[in-house]
Amino acid sequence: MSEERDLQNANVSAMSDQISSITEERDLLQADLTEMTKELERLQSLFNQMKMCPTGWKMFSVCYFFSGISGVWGEARRDCRDKGADLVVIDSSKEQNFLTTIIKENTWIGLTDNGMEGQWKWVDGTPLTLSNWATNEPNNGGSPNSEEDCVHIRAEDRRTWNDISCTASMKWICKKLP
Repeated sequence: MSEERDLQNANVSAMSDQISSITEERDLLQADLTEMTKELERLQSLFNQMKMCPTGWKMFSVCYFFSGISGVWGEARRDCRDKGADLVVIDSSKEQNFLTTIIKENTWIGLTDNGMEGQWKWVDGTPLTLSNWATNEPNNGGSPNSEEDCVHIRAEDRRTWNDISCTASMKWICKKLP
């Protein structure tokens, strides 16, 4: 009987050791799973930030298309919309600086006072807050009866903005999310 009890105690002890070993292994696997889940979330976040722009577009937190042809402001806007974008709305001086490093010619942006003279609004409907007007601009051509209702970035003059007739022909910049 004593031998049988000793054998049972040995079996219980061995099983207890096995349970401890399995529990420890489970805990290690759970820790590994937790780490892998965190790494997956980190990589997913990076992937989401790295969404790509369409071919021919440039990335600077969003996608920009710099036209290779010239057109009037309305044509420029229509082309951007056909691309699932709109004329660029400039939200920061960093964005302004980025854009001006690329343009080589006068270039349309999405700013106009078509709705009411002197009330400048972006194509997304937001009012103008940040600006980069050239000296003495906007000036509506120097006459209250002129029709300088659209805005472009000047290729010269420190890349400042100028109001000009919407029927002038120049290149443009489209902007959209990746």
